[in-house]
Amino acid sequence: MKEIRFENVCKSYGKTEVVKNLNLTIKEGERLILLGPSGCGKSTTLRMIAGLEDITSGSLYMGDKRVNELPSGKRNVGMVFQNYALYPHMNVIQNITYGLKVQKFPKDEINLRTDAALGMLQLKGYENRLPKDLSGGQRQRVALARAVVKQSDYFLLDEPLSNLDAQLRVSARKELVKIHELYKQTFVYVTHDQVEAMTVGDRIALMYQGHLQMVDTPENVYNRPANIFTAKFIGSPPMNVIDMAFDNSNDSAYLAGQEIPLQEEWRNYIRQTGVKELAFGIRPEHITLSKTQLKNGLKGFVKYVENHGSSYGVYIDLEGNEIIAMSESNKWPPKEAIYVEPRLDKMHVFDKQTTNSIGYPTSIR
Repeated sequence: MKEIRFENVCKSYGKTEVVKNLNLTIKEGERLILLGPSGCGKSTTLRMIAGLEDITSGSLYMGDKRVNELPSGKRNVGMVFQNYALYPHMNVIQNITYGLKVQKFPKDEINLRTDAALGMLQLKGYENRLPKDLSGGQRQRVALARAVVKQSDYFLLDEPLSNLDAQLRVSARKELVKIHELYKQTFVYVTHDQVEAMTVGDRIALMYQGHLQMVDTPENVYNRPANIFTAKFIGSPPMNVIDMAFDNSNDSAYLAGQEIPLQEEWRNYIRQTGVKELAFGIRPEHITLSKTQLKNGLKGFVKYVENHGSSYGVYIDLEGNEIIAMSESNKWPPKEAIYVEPRLDKMHVFDKQTTNSIGYPTSIR
């Protein structure tokens, strides 16, 4: 077994707790993305796996072994750092093979692994160059090659693509997936970039302020967020979340003071939960816009329009609530009246007090 398991793990620096009661199992051979904003504890979590940070309390298991006190060098991990951490006085080959030589691998085995990594990461012809003579993308590939040749059970990556331009990031993401599909290591990848998380990960573990918010597939994290933070962090533009009033006496729901005709399944479900203070969520792409009254439309006013290239983000004021909807055309002059119709089969409802999703009726999606 090559799974990784956190049981009630906490990490503090003095009185500052940066990882709080973490319970998480990373399955053997999966690609798990640790996602979240800066300072959420994701890199600290990765460094605890690598043995580069001590655990304040709780237990970390790798396979069936508790590793809290196990030195980093005995954990069989390959790690790629954000700044690549290449030796500046060593050329490409020396950087890639240094770890294998320290571990006294046979020369033939070192040559075999190195040749395979050079070919896979398109580094042939660069073997004798120093890091200062390489581009950022090439240095990143050398760092990957150094981790790949170890053929470790665990492959840990700490924002390895953050220093690359947009085009290089796309090609590098493909290389990472190919590496994993070849070696099938237990793969843990830290990033704040949701595009990387959605495209690379089998599952996403979203963190915020040291707490784990949600762990699930990219599809479920996007389509069924566990709470308001997840709903707003995943998606660009983010999900619209505004207050919703629900009248139990007549099963009526109101957004920005205007009634919306919820499906019977939703009305029954909301009533059964007994939640008093609600928030309504809808993604920008699930809103229809019109200059004329729509059957289930809410009246608002255009604030401004953002050009997104293939589409336009239309910012709208609904009785003091700002929402954004996506449109294929730029025909919405500022201050003009506009009618907004959310797709109610794509709606989300949250408990305002806990910020958690109240869930979904079984008949919805």
